[in-house]
Parts: sequence; structure tokens; C-alpha cells
Amino acid sequence: MDRLQAIRLFVRVVDLGSFSKAAADIGIGQPSATKLVAALEKQLGSRLLHRSTHGVTPTEIGLLYYEKCKVITHHIDEAQSVAALLQSQVHGSLRISTSVAFGRRVLAPLVMRFMALHPQLQVELNFEDRYVDLVEQGIDVAVRMGRLADSTLGARYLGVNPWVVVASADYLKRCGVPQSPDDLSGHAALVYSSVQGDARWQFTGADGQSRSAVVKGPLRSNNLSALLVAARSGMGLAALPRYVAQESIKSGVLQPLLAGWNLPGQEINAVYPSPHMVPAKVNQFVGWLQEQFAENWWTGPV
Repeated sequence: MDRLQAIRLFVRVVDLGSFSKAAADIGIGQPSATKLVAALEKQLGSRLLHRSTHGVTPTEIGLLYYEKCKVITHHIDEAQSVAALLQSQVHGSLRISTSVAFGRRVLAPLVMRFMALHPQLQVELNFEDRYVDLVEQGIDVAVRMGRLADSTLGARYLGVNPWVVVASADYLKRCGVPQSPDDLSGHAALVYSSVQGDARWQFTGADGQSRSAVVKGPLRSNNLSALLVAARSGMGLAALPRYVAQESIKSGVLQPLLAGWNLPGQEINAVYPSPHMVPAKVNQFVGWLQEQFAENWWTGPV
């Protein structure tokens, strides 16, 4: 027997003076309602209701029990209202994890804007390039690049992180402008050792044609900022995330190359410990992030 449901039913039977009306009020059939109250009486060892053709009325014990049950159901309803209110608000602490370059250049400014909208929120923002176990580390939400592996985690797609080949005007003046991926073998490449196939860059043309280019050059690094500095100084060509290169492209220090040929973009996903019963602060933060990663998001405030 669901004791709480039985108590709620008993209160409604007394309130309405009818088993059928009380059953309909809480969404069960009349036979089930009759059995629930009978089970409650059996458990208490007392008759709670007088049943007659004229209706249902509480016994002396039933009336006393009814008064206590009214208080209980009131407090339960009040507690549920408080829980629902808290679940609908963005407050408390929010632990966020992401990679170093993306976190510093993109996510940190977005988080500050979100915090300004929700002043009751406290955020712990962690930057790590290694894989982070969300449950073990107590992370509420992580923003990750690349296609997600199947898992029991909750996840929502945010957008795409495009990459671009860039070089400085000085380098291009000295070494020439590549017109297709086939030209890259004759150029000095600044190689990012973590993504984009390392020293083999994969391209897709406007017509869907695939092309790969084996590249080599004077610098190889797992740090995007180091490669950006090297490209700006004229050391060679670099394949960089658009958000890393955008400011330098906008200022004219770097030029985007190979128009009509695209490097693979990476998915951007928000990931959280479970797809079920997601806290409001996580739901609202992730939903807000989805709005920020609209088309050409890298040209925006971040």
C-alpha cells in the first residue's frame, strides 16, 4: 500500500463526502480507492469512515485522524512547492570543465555573461586538456570538442568548431600563396600535434571531393597559442580553430587560405553526469549556450 496516497485519498473522501469524487480527484478508479482506504483502516486497526447510501462521513477516530492528515498533506504540498521553486531557479554552485584554449578564449567570457544574468550563481571553471571523469570530479557540465563516444552521460549539441589554414602576409610574400591542398607540400607548416590528423591535413572541396596533404615544418606543438604566435611572426602556415585565428584575421595580421577547401569541423557538445533529472542550473546554462553558438559564432563578442 502507498501510505501517502492512501492518506491523500482519505482526506479527499472526507472533504468531498464521496469515494467516487475523491477517486476521480486524484486520478484512480473507485474500486482502487475503496481498497486503499480499507487497507489504511486495517493497518490502523480502526474504522475511519461511516459508509451509507447517503454518503460517507468520518467516525470520531476518523475525524481526529483527518485533522492530523490535513496538516501532513499541507506540509508535503508545501515541501514539493519549495523543491519545484528551487529546481526552476539558477542559483547555488555550478562546476564547469572544458579545454584550456577553448575555455580561455570562448567559454570564460560566455560564463561571465551568464553569471551577470544570474547573480545568485557561483561558478567553478576548470580548464584541462585531459579527459575528465564528470562523476568522479564532481563536474556539473563539461563542454567538449569532437564526436562523443556512446555513454550513460547526458549530452546536448551546441554547434560546430570550424578550422582554417592561415598565414601572415610576410610569409605569403616570401613563399607564395597555396591555391589547393596539393601546394602545401612545398610550404612550412606549423603542426598542431593533437587534432586535424597531426601532420596529415584532411580537406573537403566545395564539390564534396576529399583531399589530404602531408605537411612538415619548423614547429610542432600541442599548444594552439604557440602556433598562433608562430603564424603571426611569419614562420609558416597553421591550421587553427577559427576562434583562435579570428582576431588576427580580422586585424589583417593573418590571412585565411584555400578558399573552397574546408578542414573537418569539430562538434561542440555540453556533457553532464546523467540525462535524467538534470538540475535547473545545468539545463538553463546549456540552453543558453545553445543560443550563443549560432552560425558564425566565432565572429561574435567571444
